[in-house]
Amino acid sequence: MKNVTTALGAVIAILVVGGAGYYYVTRDRAPAPAPTTNTTPNTNQTPTPTPAPARQPGAPTATTGSTAFPSDTTAVVTGTVMPNGAITNYWYEYSTSPSTGSRVSSPSQLVGSGYTSIPAPSYIKGLARNTTYYFNLVAQNQFGKSVGAQYSFRTTDSNPVPVGGIPVVRTLAANGVSRTTANLNGEVTPNRVSTQYWFEYGKTPSLGNASALVAVGAGNIKLPASLSLSDLEPATTYYFRLNAQNQFGTVNGSILNFKTANPPVVTAPSANTRSAVDITSSTATLRGNVNPNNAETKYWFEYSTDSLLGSVLLNSTEQKMLASTSGTASVEADISNLLSKTTYYFRVVAQNGEGVVRGDRLTFRTR
Repeated sequence: MKNVTTALGAVIAILVVGGAGYYYVTRDRAPAPAPTTNTTPNTNQTPTPTPAPARQPGAPTATTGSTAFPSDTTAVVTGTVMPNGAITNYWYEYSTSPSTGSRVSSPSQLVGSGYTSIPAPSYIKGLARNTTYYFNLVAQNQFGKSVGAQYSFRTTDSNPVPVGGIPVVRTLAANGVSRTTANLNGEVTPNRVSTQYWFEYGKTPSLGNASALVAVGAGNIKLPASLSLSDLEPATTYYFRLNAQNQFGTVNGSILNFKTANPPVVTAPSANTRSAVDITSSTATLRGNVNPNNAETKYWFEYSTDSLLGSVLLNSTEQKMLASTSGTASVEADISNLLSKTTYYFRVVAQNGEGVVRGDRLTFRTR
């Protein structure tokens, strides 16, 4: 029994993550006496292809997986759904007849609204033993419905029912929120079955963006889930939720939201002249403090023997740049070729897109 359950878990992991395998699956064909391999599908049906990500919302794309894992009274079926930018639900239709007229539907599950193909597993219960069932995946959103290709599987009379259940998911508050970044958080309990999670997020409760799938194993303890976002827009409300799925189905966490910080207020820089140091007969170091006030700012020093710092005798140091921060920076410049025993007047100057600011005039005397 233990070996059978272990083998089942391994195959389920393959089905959920990759949709690969060959257990007891046929397509539009009568039951085979020994269901061990896939059969060639009829040419009158073609699995719906997964399109490239769309720029505008549209009807979803449902692709039925060509594999299933039946037990005596249950089966795991799988496929993929591309929501195509709108909130999308999926379910499976199945019956003992290849006719689509009298089919039973599995419970509907929400797969989100992104532009990424998402695995869409389901756990069907209450089946008859030693019976062939025909099934297909269906997905629907506000723009329309997509029906995947039909395949079949045959139940057995000996396989045990898989252990475990749907995952438990909880969306937690975002942290590390700045003007352009945020960290999304949540918790996932796999419930003893191989499980994966992903986040959805967007500027409306409809979300619209989906992260990559992250595997969290098959344990039965609560595990952290996180996603770091960047390149967000300032002063914007974002909505998000955590989702998880395993062979038993897809679970969606609550939708929470956060608001990014406002963009910085940009003003003209501030400039304060400080006393000169390292004065010799021909050199000196001029100093000052400059606050860019959230804009790229250039600064320089003006100096002259003219107390008015008039343009005729005015000298200027090389212009240098400060990044667009809001903190005060200490700046300085070395000057040379000065006259000895001479009084010089100087000040620091700063300029950004909001204006030019000159610091107070100070003096020093060469030796």
